[in-house]
Amino acid sequence: MTLQHLKEAAREIAPRLVAIRRELHQHPELSMEEYETTRRIRGWLEEAGLKLLDLGLPTGVLAEVEGETPGPTVALRADIDALPVTEETGLPYASLVPGKMHACGHDFHTAAMIGAAILLQQSRDTLRGRVRMIFQPAEETASGARAVIEAGALDGVDAILGMHNKPELPVGTVGIREGALMASVDRFAIRISGKGGHGAIPEAAIDPIVAASSIVMALQTVVSRNLSPLDNAVVSVCRFQAGSTWNVIPDSAELEGTVRTFQAETRKKISERIRELAENIASGYGASAELSWTAGLPAVNNDPAMAKLMKRAAEELGLTVVEAKPTTGGEDFSLYQERVPGCFIWMGTGGTEEWHHPRFTVNEDALPVSAALFAHAARLALDTLS
Repeated sequence: MTLQHLKEAAREIAPRLVAIRRELHQHPELSMEEYETTRRIRGWLEEAGLKLLDLGLPTGVLAEVEGETPGPTVALRADIDALPVTEETGLPYASLVPGKMHACGHDFHTAAMIGAAILLQQSRDTLRGRVRMIFQPAEETASGARAVIEAGALDGVDAILGMHNKPELPVGTVGIREGALMASVDRFAIRISGKGGHGAIPEAAIDPIVAASSIVMALQTVVSRNLSPLDNAVVSVCRFQAGSTWNVIPDSAELEGTVRTFQAETRKKISERIRELAENIASGYGASAELSWTAGLPAVNNDPAMAKLMKRAAEELGLTVVEAKPTTGGEDFSLYQERVPGCFIWMGTGGTEEWHHPRFTVNEDALPVSAALFAHAARLALDTLS
């Protein structure tokens, strides 16, 4: 299939992709509850002639387009879950489920990748290898990719490609970047233990609130005074909880927050420094501190060769390519990249609001653009890896 034929084929299926996206948008399901979404995706892929694989999970879909010639396997990934958000768009196809909405555009991702699968299936006789389609549940809870990987979805895969819509980029523009694109995501909790007492007799107590307050302020120096200015990191205390009434010094206080960074070594250094500060500051007040660190997702780190391939695919289709701006948001696509080379890009959708907003929208003109791009990129990857 020539590039011109590919673009024409994408335009031909555009109404179908819009209908798919709107059906998904009207029936959003939360993470690990995507039962009807899974059923719908399976039906659309079977209708297109794809081979469905047994994922072995209650939600999510795995399918393949098999080329006539043996070769490598390239995966395309879309996420399928929605958010607990009440929609305020006023669209005629708005969510029919109270309190649930595709406010992050996963319905767009799914419809676009179904489009890529249809286009690849139409030209499967010219493919050198196979393209595996991963429709992943539970991205929003950062649990879906791990479950899919453990189920064997990456077995035999040589490379993986994925995207996220980007409202501030116009349709026809894609953001591509080599290296780090999205930050690692970690959670910390610090429990400060002191000695309770009367608020009017503080000398008989060890005040955990004062100690915790000092720790909060000291944590602001982790980035400014312990990391290189060339590194990127965020340390935010998002919960401070202590006490139960106005005149009692409590026995303990709790802090909870998040750390985001792009460099693995920086990630390790921050956790060590938070522990040191918390323990030593608490000790200086006569209290003690215990850090609980929950390692979340690694950073989305684009393989240079795959990023160059995506850029080539976009340029050959006449799209505008810009340098993708990194974000400290997280994405479990990074877990795939720990195992195989991959590239995650921003797809311009010209929306009016940012992700997770109740009036979030996408320009559906981006559907055939995205479908053609990922179909072409998958073909280029197969040829390159062969």
